[in-house]
Amino acid sequence: MRFLAAIFLWFSLALSGATQELSPPVLIINSDRVYAESAYGQRIEADLAALVADLQAENDTIAQTLRAEELSLTERRPDMDPAAFRAEADAFDSKVQDVREARDAKNAELQVMSAEARAQFNEGMQEVVAEVMLERGAQIVMEQRSVLLSVSAANITDMVIARMNAELGDGAR
Repeated sequence: MRFLAAIFLWFSLALSGATQELSPPVLIINSDRVYAESAYGQRIEADLAALVADLQAENDTIAQTLRAEELSLTERRPDMDPAAFRAEADAFDSKVQDVREARDAKNAELQVMSAEARAQFNEGMQEVVAEVMLERGAQIVMEQRSVLLSVSAANITDMVIARMNAELGDGAR
């Protein structure tokens, strides 16, 4: 019985919200969609994708070089003095370890850049959301994934995307 009452209440709210004049005190936003569909979020993703592609290309080049060095060392081993081979093998292992540490540092740097870009995006989005919230007379904005049921007039995602595109563009400075 409660379920039917909830559906009736939802339909009555939906019908009254169909005029789009209803301004709910609670607004809903899908911030993941804002990120994915706004020019700002798309620019961040494109920039990060380019950085990842460059890093992967560097990694591939380094890996090819290391494989060639390893193969050379393996091929020369039968003709080498064991002590000389051990010295070259140890130097190679040390080089591989240094390369691995440098690659890990670059990956960590990329993760920091990604987090900082997303934080800047969120800051810009929050400013736009605050404007919409004040204009609509709302008291709170909730993330859509936390909402069980709402009227369509409460969802401001499309409005925020449009405003971010108009006010912030792609976020490049």
